[in-house]
Amino acid sequence: MKNTFILIALLFSMQAISQQLSGKQLLEKAIQFHDPNGNWEKFKGVFQVTMETPSRPKRVSDIKIDLPNEYFSVKANSGTNTTMYIVDKDSVSILFNGDRNLSEEVLKKNRLSKRRAKMYQDYYTYLYGLPMKLNDPGTIIAEKTLKKTFKGKEYIVLKATYEKEVGKDTWYFYFDTKTYAMEVYQFFHDESKNDGEYILLSELETVNGIKMPKTRAWYMNKDDKYLGTDILSKE
Repeated sequence: MKNTFILIALLFSMQAISQQLSGKQLLEKAIQFHDPNGNWEKFKGVFQVTMETPSRPKRVSDIKIDLPNEYFSVKANSGTNTTMYIVDKDSVSILFNGDRNLSEEVLKKNRLSKRRAKMYQDYYTYLYGLPMKLNDPGTIIAEKTLKKTFKGKEYIVLKATYEKEVGKDTWYFYFDTKTYAMEVYQFFHDESKNDGEYILLSELETVNGIKMPKTRAWYMNKDDKYLGTDILSKE
């Protein structure tokens, strides 16, 4: 009888393993939830992101992404200053309080640069293009998915690393086990040190047919320190 129970347990275990999604299969299901009509590749959209951080004024950013025309712009209001970056293919423009003719002193004082413009482009395109951006070249999707409980909820989890030319961090993406909606992601610079951050996603805003997380709350991995919240809204 004991051996029979062991055999049954092994059979159930093998069945569970065989039914577990691969990384690529999970990614396909997540993309089907967030971008059911395949709109990301031809995405043209305008939206606003309000950043709330402790002890700092709100930062409101108007963002335009036009992937077919290789265009990106972000206009940010923080305090009394307005900064705008425009990336149009290989051309980069910087405006500060409406002025395009900026001295080196103004650029340096306000940390304005073409490099920073490209950084913002990569940042917003990556975060608001997830999980579709995980199909980009240089992304390495782990074959095996994981089951993890995070903040009291069980998720199916996808691990992503990157070729060295693309990035060095290790990312984990947490999806609802029934809908495959992306609800958490987490990154580490060095996982053995428990550094990096995790981001809790809540609500959804549909922008040009794509379900994007409306609210992103950022925390440190090591001590759960709250860093800030980004709130998406359509203009």
